[in-house]
Amino acid sequence: MSQTNQSNKLPDIIIVQDHQTSLGSEPSVQWARQTLIDTLESRGVVVAFEQMKAEQSAKVQIIISGNDSPTAIAVSSELGVALPEEAESLAILAAKGKIVLTAPDGRGLVYALLELTDRIQHATGDITGELLDVKTLIDKPANEIRSVTRLFTCEPEDKPWFYDKSFWDGYLTELATQRFNRFTLSLGMGYDYGHDLNVRDNYFCFAYPFLFDVPGYEVKVLELSEEERRLNFETLHYIGQETKRRGMHFQLGLWNHSYMFTESPNMDYTIAGLDEKNHAPYCRDAISQLLNEFTEIDGLTFRVHYEGGIPEPAYEFWRVALAGTKDIGRRVEIDMHAKGINDELIEIALDTRQPIFISPKYWAEHMGPSYHQAAIRDNEFSLPKNQTMDMQAITAWSRRFTRYGYADYLQDDRKIGILFRLWPGTQKLLMWGDPALAAGYGRHAHFSGTQGIELCEPLTFKGRKGSGTEGGREPYHAEELKLPNRDWQKYKYTYRLWGRLLYNPEATPDIWRRYLRYEFGEAANSYESALAFASRILPLVTAAYCPSAANFVYWPEMHTNQPIADPDLPSPFGFDTPKPGTFGAASPLDTALFYRIDDFADDIIQGFRHGKYSPLETADRLESMATTAAQYLSKAVELAVDSQAPNFKRFVTDTRMLIHIGQFFANKFRAALSYALSERTGDTAQLERALDFYKLAREHWVKVIAISQDKYKADIAFGNSGAVRGHWADRLSAIEADIQAMERQLQTARTDASRTVDTGKLLAAMKVLTASPVDRRQLFVHEAPSHFTKGDKLGVQLDLPGASDGLKVVLHYRHANQSEHYVVTEMSRDGASFVAEIPAAYTKSPFGILYFFEVVESDSGARLYPGLNEDISNQPYYFVQSR
Repeated sequence: MSQTNQSNKLPDIIIVQDHQTSLGSEPSVQWARQTLIDTLESRGVVVAFEQMKAEQSAKVQIIISGNDSPTAIAVSSELGVALPEEAESLAILAAKGKIVLTAPDGRGLVYALLELTDRIQHATGDITGELLDVKTLIDKPANEIRSVTRLFTCEPEDKPWFYDKSFWDGYLTELATQRFNRFTLSLGMGYDYGHDLNVRDNYFCFAYPFLFDVPGYEVKVLELSEEERRLNFETLHYIGQETKRRGMHFQLGLWNHSYMFTESPNMDYTIAGLDEKNHAPYCRDAISQLLNEFTEIDGLTFRVHYEGGIPEPAYEFWRVALAGTKDIGRRVEIDMHAKGINDELIEIALDTRQPIFISPKYWAEHMGPSYHQAAIRDNEFSLPKNQTMDMQAITAWSRRFTRYGYADYLQDDRKIGILFRLWPGTQKLLMWGDPALAAGYGRHAHFSGTQGIELCEPLTFKGRKGSGTEGGREPYHAEELKLPNRDWQKYKYTYRLWGRLLYNPEATPDIWRRYLRYEFGEAANSYESALAFASRILPLVTAAYCPSAANFVYWPEMHTNQPIADPDLPSPFGFDTPKPGTFGAASPLDTALFYRIDDFADDIIQGFRHGKYSPLETADRLESMATTAAQYLSKAVELAVDSQAPNFKRFVTDTRMLIHIGQFFANKFRAALSYALSERTGDTAQLERALDFYKLAREHWVKVIAISQDKYKADIAFGNSGAVRGHWADRLSAIEADIQAMERQLQTARTDASRTVDTGKLLAAMKVLTASPVDRRQLFVHEAPSHFTKGDKLGVQLDLPGASDGLKVVLHYRHANQSEHYVVTEMSRDGASFVAEIPAAYTKSPFGILYFFEVVESDSGARLYPGLNEDISNQPYYFVQSR
């Protein structure tokens, strides 16, 4: 390490390692310290490191310390601040030209060093002045685990970045800088055993023989050269070592344990030497060898239900295989994907005496608002049939409710950790960046004492199931927008928001605004607002409309049209949407908060409604988000220093597309409701309205096509089915076919002399739709209990000053157990106060309790409270845990 890159000059900054603490010797701290020095020197700053002569001086002195050092203790006392004690917390103490970086552990000290580095990287003025202006900062993490997973799913698209060491250097540094504390490399996640036939691209699907030989077994990948296997081995070592060097936990995902897929004789790689007798012992010994060869591995993720290759029930296989994690001589976290897990599997895992986690999905295989869905879809509840010897015995039958949420895993006496995983169904490709939603996830990712969250990053599943092409992941057609082998750089703002706001959801905006100011100058504020409003669109769509929980068919970002008028038109959603399979029949993903379109129509023709968000309310929100985003986008373009800069053009392209996608869905919601009312009342005017809204939706989709046409490739593939590949232009014909079907129905209705209108139903519906219930949010007074005592009744009270005589309040409550339905009870009223009791027998349970209120007005209006806030980032229910 050199003293300075300009040794003939006195240093501007002196960096001193406080030798009164042991943290400075940790490799990750040494790496972060050198990163800081390199960054300072790259900005033209003269730096000295512990080589200052007595007569020399510098404008700024940076002292790298630890909480156990007298220096840190003295400076904190002088400043009147307490040093943080939580793991991974940090302190930056600023006093008279001296900056003391301190923490209780090495990871916290890495964050302190990288925080200073990040400020220097994005400073737009004098660097020394920037450092002299540093204010004291105390920061600590809200979530114990903040993880990103990157998938190897496609040999031709993923090998280029996998083998590229410079890719890993930049990518892993970005994750560490944004305070992700875990990186997961996932292998074998590209296919679902039992569903996928004629598998071809199976590179790394059964990972062990792609890395090493296991003594005592003659297991080989026949088509793999020894040279390539050695390269795989060396590359995995490099990834693990560089992850650890940056102070992060390194997790390896092994999602498949089948060496032969169902009806797949044409796999690119043949696994030889395995049969039913030696399969489980081989996996046990391979796991043991993996952990001994790769000491940098801190944990393993397994998919233990049938899609991971082992038909259910698979107790004996996993009892044998997981024994490979025993007697390793170090702590190795075992993370089991939560789908299909029961108590017996958990006990098998606990028998390894390693720390056990399970990882439920956050919003099925999609992304919704930041809270955990208040209720799962009806389709996810366990079926009465229990085929105990079927391949899917647990997952599809007895514990079906474990597929897409936290299920019944949140018992307060659990022996395991819980890590949520946010899957990539909603938005795979376009830019995303909303500080409000990211902060909401930061607040709710540790719901009910859980440990945190793992994000499936942008472009997850690109090239999945043999759909990839040679040349890497590149989705762009336009040359100036391409990022060869550096796709993560498009999403730097996304990683920044997620990482920093999962660490501290109350972080100051300067954390992300410094990046925006540096990149976009005067356009920064408008960029932030435009992308924030646009980024809320698809999560809201997903919560309100989910024709399938599976990400391999439902992709609202490039939506395959689900018909409104003609249920016989082709649709990929038939297996997962109630009959007749139309847009109006599709379930919300959160059935407690959002109305199904057809259900809303059924209710209002009878003259009443529940408090759930109606399709019209959802449409109005979507339109408002899109309109506001468009206004800020216009301002950003006006203020841009260089509107043709690739980074800015990517933002403009994606934001414009999201705006019109939002308008498309807003108008399609309206069209579907008008169509449903026409069906139920016979009113031709409603059918005309439906057609008008549908045509307007089509116009917005045409604009999406025009924006993307010359920017993105004609076939962007995230799988081998038409629902997750292609281009926005491919979807237009299905939209037009359904519009034509609606036009034919309208023509028939206009000429049908026998057609009658049920005026009673129509008037009842119009009365509900034109009702304007008071938004009582500002009048709503409720103090949630701080806790409850098991076996004691739990009283709930709210006050609604000014409530009309006919108003009533209904309490909805259930355990934090998604396999249960809500208990619904009308609250007793005394003037403006409403009270109810959750019975003692109900509180005698290992679960916390969540609840919300439904306020029903006398004029047919109804609302839910607390409901969603304007930026859909809050928790729209109350949650109470036992003492």
